[in-house]
Amino acid sequence: MYVITGATGHTGTAAARTLLSRGHRVRALGRSADRLRALAAEGAEPFVCDVTDAKKLTEALQGAQAAYVMVPPNLTSNDYRAYQEEVADAIARAVAKATVPFVVSLSSVGADKPDKTGPVLGLHSLEQKLNRIDGTNVLHLRAGYFMENTLAQVGPIQALGKAAGPLRPDLKLPMIASRDIGSVAANLLLQLDFQGKQTRELLGQRDLTMAEATKIVGAAIGKPDLSYVQLPDDQVRAAMTQLGMSSSFVDVLLEMTRALNTGYMKALEPRSARNTTPTSYEQFVAETFVPLFKEQTKAA
Repeated sequence: MYVITGATGHTGTAAARTLLSRGHRVRALGRSADRLRALAAEGAEPFVCDVTDAKKLTEALQGAQAAYVMVPPNLTSNDYRAYQEEVADAIARAVAKATVPFVVSLSSVGADKPDKTGPVLGLHSLEQKLNRIDGTNVLHLRAGYFMENTLAQVGPIQALGKAAGPLRPDLKLPMIASRDIGSVAANLLLQLDFQGKQTRELLGQRDLTMAEATKIVGAAIGKPDLSYVQLPDDQVRAAMTQLGMSSSFVDVLLEMTRALNTGYMKALEPRSARNTTPTSYEQFVAETFVPLFKEQTKAA
């Protein structure tokens, strides 16, 4: 039996569905019974659980041959790093108490750094806590920049006629589709061929700058002259807080973008067949970005 935390999120859903499609028993963890209903209809065992609840997590992990664990985002937390530590502590305690033999954790490029990486610091901490558990084999998937992050550009494109954000327009990023992360995680759970404590980067189909990504978006939505502009932190902060994000979350997000912009936070592995995943940004834009853009344009 496999346990998937964050099963209603992008990577967790992909991992759970991959395992279910191959006939395996899956216990799907999430904060809402309603959101777990779709996976339950596909054969998963739904398990409602708050990831800060170590006792409930231990119950969920009992009997698991392997688990996929992650720190789900909480964009309204008034102390985002404290929230991450609470989740990481609960996961590590539960894994140890339930004696789970194999764990795949969702981490990030940059998790090798001990400071100044914003939310990625929480993943560094999760790695460290899991690495201290004797007898559990752990593989940390250090993923690149989620393609889904660029969906936030729908609003600026509609309001400003251009894409905008805090990242440098010329910064090369290893962009990855979250479903590819979930697929790799599921395959690792099926193979269970890792021992001890390991890390593995996932770098997407190729590196792209925000300027290049914007050109791809523009071509797909009928705006071939669409451009990207880098915004100062104060403008980004104002826009994000207006969208309901906490100042604590915005602080750590801007710290992460500074780490990326300066090169402090970057991939360590050279690109290879092992860390390259199949979904291109063009495919992601056609299948995900364009439908969302059209839907929000109609609603406006």
